[in-house]
Amino acid sequence: MATAAGKAANASRGDSDLEADIRQLKADIEKLTKQLAKTGEHGYGTARRAATEGVEQLRAQGEAAFDTLRSNAKDLEAQVVASVREKPVTSLAIAAGVGFLFALLARR
Repeated sequence: MATAAGKAANASRGDSDLEADIRQLKADIEKLTKQLAKTGEHGYGTARRAATEGVEQLRAQGEAAFDTLRSNAKDLEAQVVASVREKPVTSLAIAAGVGFLFALLARR
């Protein structure tokens, strides 16, 4: 009978050890879940900051390109105006030729 009592004591000790292991496992899983949530929030914040910086950089590049195009358009306009003032008859003939070509294309 002494061995039966020893086995029962070992079984109850094994059950309590198993319950302690399960509690520890649950605590470890909870810690891991919290760490993953923090990592996800950190990753989201980093991605958002990078996207914001990228948008600002693209906006600055777009504004610079727009200013360059505007400057080039003004230069081209000034050249056309100067050319028309220097050679008005030639400019009128070119305008008429371009208008005629557009008319031919529009008919088709």
